[in-house]
Amino acid sequence: MFLLLNTHFKGVKWEVFLQDLSEKNWVILFTDTDTNQLKGFSTLLMYNTPYHGETISIVYSGDTIIDPSAWSNSTLARSWILAVNQLKTEFALGKLYWLLISGGYRTYRFLPIFWKEFYPCYQFPTPVNIQNLINFLANEKFAQQYDKTAGVVRFQHPHQLRDPLKGIPPNRLSDPHIRFFAEKNPGHVQGDELVCLTEICPENLTKAGQRMWFAQPRSVSFSLPS
Repeated sequence: MFLLLNTHFKGVKWEVFLQDLSEKNWVILFTDTDTNQLKGFSTLLMYNTPYHGETISIVYSGDTIIDPSAWSNSTLARSWILAVNQLKTEFALGKLYWLLISGGYRTYRFLPIFWKEFYPCYQFPTPVNIQNLINFLANEKFAQQYDKTAGVVRFQHPHQLRDPLKGIPPNRLSDPHIRFFAEKNPGHVQGDELVCLTEICPENLTKAGQRMWFAQPRSVSFSLPS
């Protein structure tokens, strides 16, 4: 996992990677069925926290990478949604939210593909109650590393995409979601992470998300980190 992450990101440190992994309680692994080679992974932290007199449940996405050779299929999205659906059923105590920090447009683009309502979004301003929740969760998780004014997390040891993955190709800026991401997180090339939030529930899924919600994973293992 470390080698795969280090192949595509600069600034990856072994000690920081291990510390980050130790703070997660689930890992999704993506392997090639022919070679058994690891092609990607996503670490998850699911937890419950009190907020305004009720308990809410959070899925926080940590280190996530898919080798470009596996970009042609939808394994990551399908398996991530299936895994979170399982976690929601077994462990969520209240409304379930996805706390996502996005350091690249590819990650941010998952939101409009699979979720109807998410924040921040170019289509409408973030409601005050949602912004307050974002600030609460980001402060709780990242403390001083969270810039409330900018809405981004700046880690002490940021991960920066290596060439040719870093940056946004000019032709992709015609997509309003990607253009919004570039404007909202101008420091993404340096490793700044935009804090995003969406509620995970069937009613909030797009048609593409609904198809993934009921799909079966292939070549995926889903387990606790040791």
